[in-house]
Order: sequence, then C-alpha cells, then structure tokens
Amino acid sequence: MNSASTQTLQDVQRTSMATSVPRVFGLPLPLFFIALAVMVIAMATDTLPTGMISALLVMMLLGELLGFIGDRLPVVKTYLGGGAIVAIFGAATLVYLDWLPEAVSGNVTTFMKDGGFLNFYIAALITGSILGMESSVLVKVGSRYALPLLCSVLFAGVFAMGVGALLGFSPQDALVVITLPIMGGGMGAGAVPMSQVYEQLLGQPASYYISILVPALALGNVFAIMIAGLLNGLAKRFPSWTGNGQMMPGVEIEERESTFDLGRLGIGLVAALTFFVAGEVLGDVIPLHPYALMIVLVAVLKITNVVPESVNEAASQWFQFVARNWTFALLFGIGIAYTDLGQVIDAISLTYVAVVFAVVAGAAFGAGIVGKLVGFYPIESAITAGLCMANMGGTGDVAVLSAARRMQLMPFAQISSRLGGALILLISSIIVPLFFSG
Repeated sequence: MNSASTQTLQDVQRTSMATSVPRVFGLPLPLFFIALAVMVIAMATDTLPTGMISALLVMMLLGELLGFIGDRLPVVKTYLGGGAIVAIFGAATLVYLDWLPEAVSGNVTTFMKDGGFLNFYIAALITGSILGMESSVLVKVGSRYALPLLCSVLFAGVFAMGVGALLGFSPQDALVVITLPIMGGGMGAGAVPMSQVYEQLLGQPASYYISILVPALALGNVFAIMIAGLLNGLAKRFPSWTGNGQMMPGVEIEERESTFDLGRLGIGLVAALTFFVAGEVLGDVIPLHPYALMIVLVAVLKITNVVPESVNEAASQWFQFVARNWTFALLFGIGIAYTDLGQVIDAISLTYVAVVFAVVAGAAFGAGIVGKLVGFYPIESAITAGLCMANMGGTGDVAVLSAARRMQLMPFAQISSRLGGALILLISSIIVPLFFSG
C-alpha cells in the first residue's frame, strides 16, 4: 500500500471516529461537560451572574443535555415526545425537587417572562415560517383551516362529556371546568381571561377559577405533547396519513435552502421584531391577541407580495437559526417558568385524568377526521388544528411541534392557539350561563 493510500485510509478512519463520537449541541462530550462544569461551579460558589447571560447559559446547557437524553430513550423518543418532553418536565422536576438554586430558577423565569424570550422566539418562528412559504400555500391552506378548528372543539367536548358520564363526572364540569380551559389557548390568552368571564357570570373571584382551570390546562398540555409524539410514531407506520410536515397533498411548505449569510440574520432579526411590535400596536386598537394580529399582518403582506424577497429570505434564515440553536433552551425555560409540576400531581385522579385525556384525544380526532375531509393530511391536521388548540398556547405549540418533529407547522399552530383561543372565550361566555343559570 503506497503512502497516499495510507494517508487516505487514515483520513477516513479519523472522519469515521469523529462522526461516531456523541455530541451535545454540536460539541464533543468532553467540551460540553467542561462548559457544564463551569456553570455548576459558578452556581455552587454563587458567582453565576444574573440576567440574560446566566439565563441563556443555564437554559442552553441543561436544555440541550435533557434533550440529548430524551432523544435517546427508547420509548420516550418514539412515542412520548423525546427530548421535548424530557426538557420540559426535567426542568419542572428540578424546580419541584429544589435541585436548582432558587436564584437560578428565578432568573430563568424572569428572562422567559419579563425578558420576553418566549415572545422573541415565537416572533422569529412566525415571521420566518410565513415569509418562507409560497403565497399559494397560505391561500390554499388557510381557506380550509376553519372547519377542522371548529370540529376539534366540538369533538373535544363530546368526548369529555361522554367519558365523564361513564365515570360519574358531571357533564357540565367536564365541559366548562375541563374542556374549555384546555382548548382556550394557554394561560395569558385563555385561562386568565376565562377566569374573569367566569367571575362575571358565576360570582366567585377570578383567583378561585384560576386554581380550578390551571390543573386541567397543565395536564392537557402534557397529553397534547404525548399524543404529538404518538402521532409522529403513527405517521411512520401509516405514511399515507402524513405529509411529513406538509399540510395537504400538492401544497408543500418547503424549507428554504440558500447560501447562508451572516448579514441576513440581522435583517431577519429586525423583521421578526418589527412584525412583533406591529402586532402589539394593532392589539392596542383591535380586540385580538397581538400574536393573532401579527400572523394576519405577516400573511397579508406575504400574499400581496409587499415584502421584498431579500427580506423573506433573511427572515427564513433567522427562523432556522433560532429553531436550531434555542429550541431545547426554550423548552427548558418553559419547564421552569410555566410548568408547575405540583399542580399537575395534585390534579391527578383516575376520573380527572381520563376526562382530560378525552378532551385532547377528541380534539386531535375531530381535527384529523375533518381535516382529511377538507383535503389536509390527517396527521398534520390533528397536530395543528387539534393538539395546538389543546395545549398551553405559544409554549405548548413549541413543545407539541418539537415532539411531533414538525416545527415548520408553527404558523398553523399559532392560528389554533391565538384565533382559536379567542373563539373559546366567545363560546365560554355563551355556554357558561346555559349550564349554570341556576
């Protein structure tokens, strides 16, 4: 064997060894654990800074580690959402067991909520995913989306009352206390305003209803994530039921492939933030959630070809960058800031759990069946018009789509969470007096 051949063989062996070494966040394990050790030492010596630096470091390192583990657990990775559910509930468990210093969890919570990291992430996903689509996709899919959305609510209520009746649970409570809050678009857009509607109609203070609604919301979110993972597994068994992230046959939401440009990331960032702020401005004069108004604004400008193609491309690249680098960080933050494991545990009883599961399963079933009738792939329709109505709004959308491995469906998920949430508030104001007039 000549020297050139020997060198080539050595190169191949080195490449093979490099690709076989496990990596977390693209880093070889030794380097990743060095970064992790630095963070742990800073926590132990109380020298971890506050603010964005430490929040992002904690969220990225622990989120990626939990996501790495979850994506390799045999049953969890296939049917229960893999890294997504492990990142969320691993984080919630750390807080519940007091294994994470209170100062650290408080800083992450502040960064997620007051610092607006969740909004920052979702702004990138909405803007980039919509502007990255073809205009024809938005028109063809959007015009058919309302019916599966409505039917997901209908089937959720029917399933809940049916299971409730079998187990001796009041149909009124199954609908009003469990179904409506689960389908209501999360905490800020659903449970909080819904508690105020209930206060007006039923007389008890809003805080009383919040304590009743939140466990249903949290447990429903758990089942939505789990069913998303199950649907992803089902899609592999029945390929004809899924478009692998496309909503309908012949209409593809293609991931843009283009030359990566650092300058475009800045343009995409500005575009995402500008559209988010525009949604807030419109929300001050139009009684809809700013996310919903942002979706409508971005979609209208895309359909009418107002946005230059260079900006479309930049927004798409920024969306891909954010989704690639910060998804597990965000999921970890959701577990810290938005998931109270104690409330989920306290709500667990066989009857309660069965009714909550019936709500989420009914939403997915109704959206999937009716989605098929209007021309959607049933798996994608069940995930977006069903499960993304039954999760905890923006946080749930990220978790559900991550578990389903279909993050490109974010625009449709947000339609379900935001516009669907407004629909549930309207339904609540009509149904509650009918059921509790006495």
